[in-house]
Amino acid sequence: MTAPVELWTDGACRGNPGPGGWGAVLRYGGREKHLWGGAPDTTNNRMELTGALEGLRALQRPVAVRLHTDSVYVLKGMTEWVAGWEKRGWRTAAKKPVLNVDLWQALVVAAEPHRIEWVWVKGHSGDPGNELADALANRGVDAFALLGQTGQDEAVVSA
Repeated sequence: MTAPVELWTDGACRGNPGPGGWGAVLRYGGREKHLWGGAPDTTNNRMELTGALEGLRALQRPVAVRLHTDSVYVLKGMTEWVAGWEKRGWRTAAKKPVLNVDLWQALVVAAEPHRIEWVWVKGHSGDPGNELADALANRGVDAFALLGQTGQDEAVVSA
């Protein structure tokens, strides 16, 4: 069995709602890919979801993934809440519509072909992957606010 793709994701928002950004770091086999983007008027939760979604969408084939997030919202949503939401027609236990349903539904589809281990990391605690994903999310806020851009780059990681 091969090692999983390591994926760190994060979202950022300046104001909530306000301009936001998302970041994702994919690492596998000595290579690293950085993704980022943003939106002009959004929420932190939407950006957290988008980081995970875009990170998974970047995968070219079904693989094992260890997805690191500092968002309890994303983690519990995918590991505890989504099954119930789907059974109830995307309604909460209180029978209210699920917030950010468009992103939750897209994330479910993006996650489906992969074997994902969801890992919570404490934000801003020195985890290098999380710190980089956070920096990319903030880059996304800046790049989108200034230029309306999203981006990516790749690097070789030394062993």
